Amino acid sequence: MRLLISILLIALISFVLTFFLPWWMIAIVCFVVTFLFRFNASKAFLAGFAGVFLLWLVVASLKDVANNHILSSRMAHLFSLSNSFLFLLISAGIGGIVGGMAAWSGAVAAGVMVMKKENR
Repeated sequence: MRLLISILLIALISFVLTFFLPWWMIAIVCFVVTFLFRFNASKAFLAGFAGVFLLWLVVASLKDVANNHILSSRMAHLFSLSNSFLFLLISAGIGGIVGGMAAWSGAVAAGVMVMKKENR
């Protein structure tokens, strides 16, 4: 349940912040959320990847439908992809990797903080 909540929290906070701040704020959001939730590294990566992947896929799909798939089909053709949806999946995957790595870093940082407290 915590994993699902963190995925939704990452997607929602990232969606709101990217209206006002640069796109890379998703990394900071993923880091902070997984730091606070104290996930292990694999669950943290999954939460960050899934949250950002779903967010970017939904937002890109909505914008793609609004402009009749013009940009995505041209970009898919430029990269020699078979269709525009594959381009959207790859784009969302790149965002997901950024979110996953940032979330993984947050989990590792939380683990280091716990280890330091135990050693005192």
